[in-house]
Amino acid sequence: MRDDVHMTASASDPSGAEGWWTDLPWLVNADPERVLGLPASEADADARLMAAVYRASVDVHRDAPPWARRQLLALDAARYGDRELSARIAAVSVEGVDTEPWQVLWSTGAQSDPGFRTNPSGHTGGVDAVVTTFLDGRHVVITGSKDQTVRVRDLETGRPVGGPMGDLGGRVWAVATEVVDGRPCVVTASDWAVLAWDLATRRQTGELPGINGEVWCLATAVVRGRPCALASDNDVSVRVWDLAGGEQVGELTGHDDFLMAVDTLVIDDRPYAVGCTSGGKVWCWDLTTGQPVGEPLPGHDGEAWAVATAVVGGRAHAITAGYDATVRVWDLVMGREVGRLVGHEGTVSAVVTAVIGGELRVVTGGSDGTVCLWEPAAGRQIGRELVFPAPVHALTVTPEGSLVVGFGGDVAVLSLHAVPDSTRP
Repeated sequence: MRDDVHMTASASDPSGAEGWWTDLPWLVNADPERVLGLPASEADADARLMAAVYRASVDVHRDAPPWARRQLLALDAARYGDRELSARIAAVSVEGVDTEPWQVLWSTGAQSDPGFRTNPSGHTGGVDAVVTTFLDGRHVVITGSKDQTVRVRDLETGRPVGGPMGDLGGRVWAVATEVVDGRPCVVTASDWAVLAWDLATRRQTGELPGINGEVWCLATAVVRGRPCALASDNDVSVRVWDLAGGEQVGELTGHDDFLMAVDTLVIDDRPYAVGCTSGGKVWCWDLTTGQPVGEPLPGHDGEAWAVATAVVGGRAHAITAGYDATVRVWDLVMGREVGRLVGHEGTVSAVVTAVIGGELRVVTGGSDGTVCLWEPAAGRQIGRELVFPAPVHALTVTPEGSLVVGFGGDVAVLSLHAVPDSTRP
């Protein structure tokens, strides 16, 4: 009804169009074709900002339902640097759908109009990796990109912390952190190198030996009391390096495919690695010996792109995702699949685990531009998926419940604590 009322008014009083650009309930619920026909007054900054926000992802939300449009408009308002506007959009009523339970804390705006951009990502290519750590008493977000740089931002404010790390040897596929000799260290995996950096000074502390090709994944762990990194290039070998000395101290064996994703965990004070290979299989290795633990799990139909580990009911589990659009839950003790999460359309390229309200949750992101929250024990999705205007290739969750999402060339931070424990409508 509001749609018809406003369009009737527009025919008789076009000078009032800027007022409709600030009518958030109408913008969320109205037919986009009608909204896009409205002029935005150059004299009204609020109307011009909202018009820019609305048009930023219109190619995505033009054919989306109002609840998805509400999500995208709230995200884009944050990308333009207006967190208050983002919160007001997220609070708009949509018939039959609850108010968004999450809040966008901040987002970069690599694609935003320069006239409004206040928080650009700095990246000029897609974000493929994201991790968080502490630096000088503050929680920071570290991102690696196709543009061959690594950048650091304050988790709370989104502001850059120091300059970028460049000259990384190609596209940055993965980033990990570890503490070495009491100092925060960043390890980067790129097309032709695995490099170690002092996070505080941004200085490279070493190039880890033996890499001769593209490195798509890496992880860190403490092995025999030493901080270590592990990674593989396209010669199949998975090398383990001592980060303090920079030398190779081990190698993982038994597999015959490229390593596509890897994560580490500790079981009974002993470090292990879980990896997915190009053939879709899931392997588990004892990092102390370098030997596989049990037989490889059958894995996915096609390449497996992401893996996360967790302890569920006192038992070690792996959660994997891949090209076949599925997310699979594996009991590493029993050596079998114990759950399957289905909901994405297309490749699932990122997966992380989180503890929310004392319960284990799985968060996934995919090429369909959505992020889903799951209850793995019940095998169900919680709430609606979050919609982004570009494919999601990188995710992480902080212990405090902040979700960090790398989508396209941008990064967004959202709060997950308020997500309800309910099935998707």
